[in-house]
Amino acid sequence: MKLYDAAWAPSPRRVRIFLAEKGIDVPREEIDLKSSEQLGDDYLAINPRGAVPALAFDDGEVLCESAAICRYFEAEHPDPPLFGTTPREIGRIESWTRRIEGDGYVAVVYAYRNTRPVFKDRAIVGNFGPVPQIPELATRGVAMWRCFLEAFDRHLATHPWVAGDSYSFADITALVTMDFARGVKLEIPERLQNVWRWHGAASARPSASA
Repeated sequence: MKLYDAAWAPSPRRVRIFLAEKGIDVPREEIDLKSSEQLGDDYLAINPRGAVPALAFDDGEVLCESAAICRYFEAEHPDPPLFGTTPREIGRIESWTRRIEGDGYVAVVYAYRNTRPVFKDRAIVGNFGPVPQIPELATRGVAMWRCFLEAFDRHLATHPWVAGDSYSFADITALVTMDFARGVKLEIPERLQNVWRWHGAASARPSASA
């Protein structure tokens, strides 16, 4: 088994944090995104989509997408549970994970990949050929981000962690999203004290440095 990783990208980081919370060590190979190694023939033979992370099994099967990789390891190593144990917990964690991905993470991607010169003709992650940037999507992304933060702050006013009383995969997803946004200079207003309280607690966990 081998995990294809990339140090500064958010999706591989989501897997690393998850594995750190579980105490699982997996052999890793670093893919250099700055040199576009993910779009080279060697890596495309592993993941034709040209995205990281990817988990390659010894029999040749490859799992892609960070959430799917984490689901696999949850099934293999159920303790500590990060996707919930009761039907309601599982549903709640899934609901918030999807919301963070769809309202928060996508907003950051829109704003980031449609403005940076380095992504000229590469506005979509992966091996899709030339895809032009759309400035209006960047504007939409900033608006989506602001709306998401306001709703997230209201939710965290009554919840210590995203999906309730326990740290979960939804918190990992949110932490990766927040740090991605901060890295690309999207604002998280200081007045959103519930967001900052939660972010401090999530960042203080040893897994956050994975």
